[in-house]
Amino acid sequence: MHCFPCFSTPKSKKSPTRNETDDNETRPHAHENKHADEAEQLEETTLKTFTFRELATATKNFRQECLLGEGGFGRVYKGTLQPTGQVVAVKQLDKHGLHGNKEFQAEVLSLGRLDHPNLVKLVGYCADGDQRLLVYDYVTGGSLQNHLHEPKSDREPMDWTTRMQIAYGAAQGLDYLHDKVNPPVIYRDLKASNVLLDDDLCPKLSDFGLHKLGPGTGDKMVALTSRVMGTYGYSAPEYTRGGNLTLKSDVYSFGVVLLELITGRRALDTTRPNDEQNLVSWAQPLFGDPKRYPDMADPVLENKFSERGLNQAVAIASMCVQEEATTRPLISDVMVALSFLSMSKEDGVPTTVPILSFRDKSMSIALSRHDSDLASPELAEVGDDKSSASSDKESSVDSNKERSKNIDCIFFHINQIRQTEVFLENWFV
Repeated sequence: MHCFPCFSTPKSKKSPTRNETDDNETRPHAHENKHADEAEQLEETTLKTFTFRELATATKNFRQECLLGEGGFGRVYKGTLQPTGQVVAVKQLDKHGLHGNKEFQAEVLSLGRLDHPNLVKLVGYCADGDQRLLVYDYVTGGSLQNHLHEPKSDREPMDWTTRMQIAYGAAQGLDYLHDKVNPPVIYRDLKASNVLLDDDLCPKLSDFGLHKLGPGTGDKMVALTSRVMGTYGYSAPEYTRGGNLTLKSDVYSFGVVLLELITGRRALDTTRPNDEQNLVSWAQPLFGDPKRYPDMADPVLENKFSERGLNQAVAIASMCVQEEATTRPLISDVMVALSFLSMSKEDGVPTTVPILSFRDKSMSIALSRHDSDLASPELAEVGDDKSSASSDKESSVDSNKERSKNIDCIFFHINQIRQTEVFLENWFV
């Protein structure tokens, strides 16, 4: 018996088996494939890698004069890249609790693949030593918070249609994160200061994507972190209470932003009386009385909006800020509803909103309660039944259930038609 393999006799040397040979041949290839995949991902995202020195030069050594703002994840500086002269926003992330280099790069690569007109584009990143920085396109128009709550004296207040167009654009960006990305991305800190506006007042969502839903989790409650990172006044109740975060938590935050656009009030304003400091708490008692909706509108609008448009906008906001997460609408349905409200019409809203545009019937029913002109004949009948059948509730419930089945049947047939169209398109291509 030999204690050291280097002193073993030639007879004791065992020739590798076929399996071992195959393993040895496979391992280098697997290692090469891993690097090839990472290189391919980096190429797909077109992200640039920066040194810390480059970004320090771009931001004048992170001077105070270049500071754009500070949030829960770190400070943001305005910078100019050399030698191209490209103006960017450099986010210097808080070092506390950051991932290691590989984990950070993997997360950045996933963020780099996100591309939508209503999202601020990630340009590149820096991972020098313990420094972690993200480089974004610079958005010139400031934030929604600046325009709503800190307007410049020479700037005209935003009119009603512009506000609805901003809400619609923000909903499009959020819908992309929720429905078009796999796995879906939870925003977690949607607020007016994170909705940036370009020179044409087109909204772009910023500071998103640091936490995601894992594949297959659906709409389950996922405790992503023990430290609540949202902003009080915007964060959903289930998140502030227990740190539980879902896609519907983002919908709540969006509803708060929509309320800000409608009312011109801040989500949290300590300068107001106690019962008016929290925007949602102040608005909740008003949601049930449409006659008081005009009192909710931003005074600077000077009543230059349609009553129908206001009613619909308030209805959408009220659904988004429901206490229970499961009762809030999908952001895709919110987006569809706002697409109609954002249209430039004399009366503010088109004459009809097709109910089949919504994935969830609750949105159609809620909107129809506020405006009979926007309801389909079926939904109008539901409303008539509810108002005239106070003495016969059981028959009304049965009638509503039957109509619900009919609507489900319509959705089913439309889905079948769409599947057939897709099949035919693929067959003849």
